[in-house]
Amino acid sequence: MLKIKDLTKKFGNFTAVNKINITVKQGDLFGFLGPNGAGKTTTIKTMVGLYSPTAGSIVINGIDVVEHHLEAKKIIGYIPDQPFLYDKLTGHEFLLFCGGLFEIDRKKLHAKIDELVEKLKIKEWLNKRSEEYSQGMRQRITIASSLLHEPDLIVVDEPMVGLDPQSAHIIKNVFKEEAAKGKIIFMSTHSLNVVEEICSRVAIINNGNIIFDNSIEELERLKAEHDKNLEQLFIQLTDEEN
Repeated sequence: MLKIKDLTKKFGNFTAVNKINITVKQGDLFGFLGPNGAGKTTTIKTMVGLYSPTAGSIVINGIDVVEHHLEAKKIIGYIPDQPFLYDKLTGHEFLLFCGGLFEIDRKKLHAKIDELVEKLKIKEWLNKRSEEYSQGMRQRITIASSLLHEPDLIVVDEPMVGLDPQSAHIIKNVFKEEAAKGKIIFMSTHSLNVVEEICSRVAIINNGNIIFDNSIEELERLKAEHDKNLEQLFIQLTDEEN
């Protein structure tokens, strides 16, 4: 379980995230929405240890991200909005490098790479240098690297940016499969159609505050109640806070 309690992050006098509380259970595919500058990426970077919180706590399966940051990193898989690969390494070399960082047993690592190569359909590119990769292929390799150590929490920042339909379809299926295995998927995205298609829960952040946190069914009920599609409802909710 992921528990974010009274999380606050300030940069000088600016409060990017303001005392937010979120609980996400095992098996949830959690969509985290908000306009640009709302606090999504700041929340995510604090969750994965790239930022230190100003106040509050983040606990993953009983492990406090701040107090026990190394233990926490072992159970987190992070997929940033802009995938970073070493251009002179092949995809296979990069995955071996990442597996080494997590000290995964060599035999187990090779088996896991084979599994992810098949699942993400990256075999034909695996032995090419990443400088030759498209955005979609870079994203798939990055996702593979984040799943090597079988994390309990998979944190994703804008997974569908610049992806072709085939890559997007593959990645959505991988997320659904991981959630079905009891993993937590925490996904920040502007792709509202993706949220409606695969998420079980949704939160909306605006101006650093959580303004909605409920099931996808409740979101669908609100849409029907206001006679709006998700885009229209999202705009209405975020405009009300400004």
